[in-house]
Amino acid sequence: MEIKEAYTLSDITKQYNDLTIYCNFSFAFERNRITSILGPSGCGKTTLLNLIAQTDTADSGIIKGTEGESISYIFQEPRLLPWKTVRENLLFVLRAKYPEGQARALSEQFLRLVNLTDYADYYPKQLSGGMRQRVSIARSFAFPSELILMDEPFKGLDFKLKENLIASFRSLWQQYRRTVLFVTHDIDEALKMAHELVIFSQPPVQERKRIDLSKRLNGRTIEEESYIQVKREVIAALYQE
Repeated sequence: MEIKEAYTLSDITKQYNDLTIYCNFSFAFERNRITSILGPSGCGKTTLLNLIAQTDTADSGIIKGTEGESISYIFQEPRLLPWKTVRENLLFVLRAKYPEGQARALSEQFLRLVNLTDYADYYPKQLSGGMRQRVSIARSFAFPSELILMDEPFKGLDFKLKENLIASFRSLWQQYRRTVLFVTHDIDEALKMAHELVIFSQPPVQERKRIDLSKRLNGRTIEEESYIQVKREVIAALYQE
């Protein structure tokens, strides 16, 4: 069996009217790791996710690695089905892949993992924003996808809630390792979440810097000297002229 090592985008060009987002742009990210992308607003981070998910198409270029694979997408808003309970939202995606008994067992398992068992019969409108996003995260891991795309899923949440959601996500990742491509504007989110960090420039996009966080960070707390040093490097790369 062929062992796939990475997802690759080669010589991608993408324009919107007179704006060139990507021009012969190439990019790769490893499997079974969390790769985060940082960059200025409007630099095409979400466009990149959409190209990979095939909800948008490049003007030219090749994307390899996604052939025949399932993809989960976590958006800024949870996008839960409002007429279904928390449990039913999980079952909705699980029933497409598993027999009923296995789907129910998996839904209960993932509800426990994100500490939402007591809220299984609640509807989305009855939950806080953070709880709804936990359902969305659980749903993405419950569905047997090879790749999870995340488009600023913690945007607008307060610090403590972000910390809890990031901890929940990393805990799930440890048990159900997937390839994750995580887009954010928040440096601390990227440093706490990712194994590797890639910094994009303004369009047409170039890769300004790539940092292997798994080798550089001794810890994931803001007080760590290694964390402070890496954050300084990221800020310098983001705001260089």
